[in-house]
Amino acid sequence: MKTDIITTEIVVKENKIGIMRVGNVNYISLTDLARYKDKERTDYIIQNWMRTTNTILFLGTWENINNPNFNSVEFDGFKNESGTNAFVMTPKKWITSTNAIGVISKQGRYNGGTFAHPDIAFEFASWLSPEFKLYLITEFERLKTNEAYQYKVEWSATRLLSKVNYVVHTDAIKKCIVPTLTEKQKQFVYAEEADVLNVALFGMTAKEWRDKNPNLKGNIRDYTDLLHLVILNNLQNTNALLIEEKVPQRERLIRLNNSARRQMEALKDNKSLKDLELLQKQVNENKLIEQRKL
Repeated sequence: MKTDIITTEIVVKENKIGIMRVGNVNYISLTDLARYKDKERTDYIIQNWMRTTNTILFLGTWENINNPNFNSVEFDGFKNESGTNAFVMTPKKWITSTNAIGVISKQGRYNGGTFAHPDIAFEFASWLSPEFKLYLITEFERLKTNEAYQYKVEWSATRLLSKVNYVVHTDAIKKCIVPTLTEKQKQFVYAEEADVLNVALFGMTAKEWRDKNPNLKGNIRDYTDLLHLVILNNLQNTNALLIEEKVPQRERLIRLNNSARRQMEALKDNKSLKDLELLQKQVNENKLIEQRKL
């Protein structure tokens, strides 16, 4: 199973339900679902559900279909014991004994708990309350729709950004509008490479910007436009190559400033960049809408 994990949440009938994305699959928090019934005894509710014969049969069937490494021998033992008064099942026991992948037990004070594949989570929600399950499905489908939209925007942004960078290398240079370095700036040795880029593109160091804007939080890059951020990204790549080539900082600063001015002129009226700015605005608006729901 992939280890890259992204967490988010949905709200179902005023209950926050954690979602843990592992690879391309969204696992739903059974712990949060259980809070719908009892906020204090979520583990007990999950275990009570897992000890029933119907649940064991469902979990085993799901694993047999989706998990080639499922331990069917251990499952057969659990199936025979399930439903008896002495039978006890926990998520960790199920995972460890059968090599299950449909249920995940995650440690952690804030994001820990039991998570399950949507097929299994919906089954658990149905056991809790059929009505609650229907609300869960609705909100989960909304999340998937938003993710699909986000992916489409990111894909389009990547395509547009490639077009933007292509223009940097093809358009003619007519006028430079990035600040030209002074002789004092050319001679100055900057302590951090980030300030080399700041001076090359903005004509000032981070400290100089903060001194001029004492009431603003963050840094100069937080308040710049998309055009400058695109150029900054390109300058970072260029600077990394120049460092590898052991080019002195003063010479790198001059080269980066010249590159920034060329790129600025090439991109200032670029249609692809305008489209990229529109996509960025759409993404930000979509995020605000989702935040208001929480």
